[in-house]
Amino acid sequence: MNFKKIASALLIAGMATAAFAADGEFSLKGNVQTQATKMIADDSSNLSSYWIRANVGGQYKSENLDGLIMLRIFAPQFGNKIKDGNGKTTSYDKILADLYWANYKWSYGDHNYNIKIGHWKTDWSQSTHYGTYIDKDLTARGLWMRDYSHNALELGWKTGYSQLNAMFATRDNKFNSGYIRIEEALKFDIPLEAKFAYRSNIFDLIQNNVLHTQRLAAYLSIQPFSAFRIYGEYAYIFTQDDAVDTKAKDYLAPENKYLQPGKKYHPFYLGAEIAPKEGFLNTLMSSLYIEWERIGDRQKIHDSEDKMDDWAWTVAWAKKVGQSKFQFSVYSGNEISDVGFAFRLTSTFK
Repeated sequence: MNFKKIASALLIAGMATAAFAADGEFSLKGNVQTQATKMIADDSSNLSSYWIRANVGGQYKSENLDGLIMLRIFAPQFGNKIKDGNGKTTSYDKILADLYWANYKWSYGDHNYNIKIGHWKTDWSQSTHYGTYIDKDLTARGLWMRDYSHNALELGWKTGYSQLNAMFATRDNKFNSGYIRIEEALKFDIPLEAKFAYRSNIFDLIQNNVLHTQRLAAYLSIQPFSAFRIYGEYAYIFTQDDAVDTKAKDYLAPENKYLQPGKKYHPFYLGAEIAPKEGFLNTLMSSLYIEWERIGDRQKIHDSEDKMDDWAWTVAWAKKVGQSKFQFSVYSGNEISDVGFAFRLTSTFK
């Protein structure tokens, strides 16, 4: 572990605290997390996966500017590899610049505007694996917080019930590969929330010989009772029905290899949350989630010889105790009958 990096980060945070104190509010924040998973069918290891990590950084808030910088730190034995949608494994540093962004804000009448620039994540999901199909690699499953990261400039406009964001994101340092992402979020006085989003790899098309893929997604949450909520998400993902010259000098492979000419996908999931506010059940849990997901042709998407069901399920329990959060889930693996378990403990300090 590189302690010089940690010392430098803490020094910068301390200097920032002194500099920002007069203009706004700056606070250090962080947490320590540990997570373990186990698939019953996996008898080759005691656990299917296990890691411990720390997230540490600082957040600044003022009337006209918000900012966040967070580092993610892994122990030497844990979490130093990432596998992308094409199955390529890449090693990365044990100390990551996980989140960093600045958000400029101003108001005009009943309208609030903002310009956000940096590196951040988006996540529509609720319990464990499912959702955020507008960004998700359909071959990937995450646990509790998906790392759907964006290097982007975003314009925002909030008025009434509406929050509209338009993101211009890049995957390289010359903006030769990237996408636009437009999201409309609606929150009403009644317990009803909705989100709609569109994403297109439009910047890939300018300099490269590449397929055009577009994604549309919708999310809806309804809370008919104070302790009960139902929600779900649906997406339509499609790729142009044209051939490209894969041997051309300017050929750029799709973001995920299953995004081939003419392919269309309709992933969706439905879920319910029980969140008792008082009484014995509130003592037992903060939330209980039950979810069903369907991704058609999942086995073909994974390009796997192993049998994979289109349907998947999860039941997840969460409990907050002081500054700690306990999470436990039971979920299906490649097949509905494959059962797995996952546990995470997050201890937060500010």
